[in-house]
Amino acid sequence: MSYPSLKITFLGTGTSSGVPMIACPCEVCASGDKRDKRLRSSIMVESATTRLVVDTGPDFRYQMLRERVKTLDAVIFTHPHKDHLAGLDDIRAFNYFSRKSIDIYANAMTEEAVRRDFYYAFTENKFPGLPELTMHSMTEEPFIVGDIPVTPIQVWHLRMPVMGFRFGQFTYITDANRIEPDSKEKIRGSDVMVLNALRKESHVSHFTLDEAAGIAKELNIPRAYFTHLSHQMGLHAMVEPELPPGMHIAYDGLVIEMPGS
Repeated sequence: MSYPSLKITFLGTGTSSGVPMIACPCEVCASGDKRDKRLRSSIMVESATTRLVVDTGPDFRYQMLRERVKTLDAVIFTHPHKDHLAGLDDIRAFNYFSRKSIDIYANAMTEEAVRRDFYYAFTENKFPGLPELTMHSMTEEPFIVGDIPVTPIQVWHLRMPVMGFRFGQFTYITDANRIEPDSKEKIRGSDVMVLNALRKESHVSHFTLDEAAGIAKELNIPRAYFTHLSHQMGLHAMVEPELPPGMHIAYDGLVIEMPGS
């Protein structure tokens, strides 16, 4: 499959509480390093003609303002937890200026949550100015948004299925602690993989840093970036040098350019 050149922007790289965490006095939360300021996890994927975001967390509005985004074609959701969903209402600004509905893609579980939490966007007699959303039910079958090919990859967040995505040679996975062999085969061959790594200590539903690095090694990924980080991970400046060659801690605002084929 051919795919266009892509620009990927990390809109946020933090876990559900963000970094700094409210009321926390730890050295990470008090850090002056901008790389230690982490909004809730999300990425923006852009080709020459298409722009989409993966997840609309509570920081979605600020992320769009920070990156000066003027148009948006689609939102693709990983799962229905609030730190990945809560900012969807702010899509109405794009509706207002573009005069069109925004395509959203979600699996059955996430679609149910979107329709429940944002019920007012799906009523027949809508109040003016509400979000205009065109829902697309997503399975594990590949699909295309504009000119960007998307391959869904199911992973596990304890007992919850979460969707990761491969865009050409770039794979993005968050909120996972288990990846089945068939899903690993969908990742294999990627030039870049992004994977969640909550902290160094074990967690019931997220990969640790060592576990995430181990998957990157297992799949022989040339470049790996770790996201969905908590303040418990430690200072960016201290953790980054500890990583093996080709592996990095992602940070808000980081941009990765991917060539097309």
